[in-house]
Amino acid sequence: MPEIQMPKLSDTMTEGTLVAWKKKKGDKVSAGDVLAEIETDKATMEWESSEDGTLAEIYVEEGGKVNVGDRIAFIGEEGEKTPKEDAKPKEQKKEEEKPKEAKAEKKQEKAEPQKEKKEKTVETGVSRAQPTSASGGPPQLEEARVKASPVARRIAAELGIDLSSVKGTGPEGRVTETDVRAAAKSKTAAPQKAPVTAKALAASINAGEAARIQLSGMRRIIAQRMAESLGPVPHFYLSIDIDAGPLMAAREELKAAGEESDTSKITVNDFVLKAAVMAAVKVPRVNASFDGDAFVQYADVDLGIAVAIEDGLLTPVVRAAQTKSLREISAMAKDLAHRARNKRMKPEEFQGGTFTVSNLGGMGIDSFSAVINPPQGFILAVGKVNKIPVIDDCDRIVVGHSMSITMSCDHRVIDGALGADYLKELRHLLENPALLLV
Repeated sequence: MPEIQMPKLSDTMTEGTLVAWKKKKGDKVSAGDVLAEIETDKATMEWESSEDGTLAEIYVEEGGKVNVGDRIAFIGEEGEKTPKEDAKPKEQKKEEEKPKEAKAEKKQEKAEPQKEKKEKTVETGVSRAQPTSASGGPPQLEEARVKASPVARRIAAELGIDLSSVKGTGPEGRVTETDVRAAAKSKTAAPQKAPVTAKALAASINAGEAARIQLSGMRRIIAQRMAESLGPVPHFYLSIDIDAGPLMAAREELKAAGEESDTSKITVNDFVLKAAVMAAVKVPRVNASFDGDAFVQYADVDLGIAVAIEDGLLTPVVRAAQTKSLREISAMAKDLAHRARNKRMKPEEFQGGTFTVSNLGGMGIDSFSAVINPPQGFILAVGKVNKIPVIDDCDRIVVGHSMSITMSCDHRVIDGALGADYLKELRHLLENPALLLV
């Protein structure tokens, strides 16, 4: 039977964090059973077993980071012996193989007076603010001293429970989710300060100081991808203003017809998504990407939808969107956005996409230009609907509605005339929303 290795769950994944095991050592496992939850650089997802057998060995504890391809478990037949070689992850081996001199330096650092430990560190002339926990030390260090599962840490942060005051009932005194909830219910645990987030850390910085906030895996990938995009991809931008009056009227008609549920209502953004797809069908040459000495023309319109989450940005994809109705696109967009924000997506749901729509209108942005997500050929940036004065057919000044849309194009695939054709079709559809219902 095979050793189970850390899978590559996204195209940019190099390592994963084992958030939680769903099976225990010794449990029977069937193909298709959920073995664990794994966090990649883009999402947290459930990982299914491809083998039948018994989970004979677990090499990586919950919370451990593992490189893609490193072994994390062994599934064998009942009574089968696990491999005899050292099962420790590579990172742990490297730690154990460090020279004795490095260990001596660590001991020397631990022996320094407490006064020196509490002094602010200075890096390249910038002082760093170090927020402290209730016990006086940096919260990251305090957290490291307590053995607890990632789920228990998250629940403790949500409920305001100090993990150091909770007695663990798990293996080797590990604090479990049950322990945390029991502590919260009995109110025997001391309240904990708010978890150290980027916002909390920024708020704790004193005037004239700065704090170095480590990038999450997702933010590192975003930085890398954007540098790869703006560098080699020749961007140019086309902008139009849409008469959003008909859209707003259509939305009001749907509302008057009784569609008021927050979970099912058709929004202005849903109209934009459907129109963007239909326009790509009408002008198929924009549904392409650059590929060395050629460009790839796609048959399906795989619509990427930019979703802002706490750690950065995800672009879940509606596959073959040209085959979906307005209602179907609306429902799928809401479902994908909800699961993206809760990091419960499958790899195939956020990979690929032939172009993306990014809408910041709900955040009060009038207009903006977005960066193309390679290898896609373009991205649409949608602003909010604004009330403006317009002159009607009788030369009277009346209240109108306008919405700005900017198309960022890869000039290697889409030239100005082609982009203009696409935006012309997009405008026609949005200003005649009845066409989107066909």
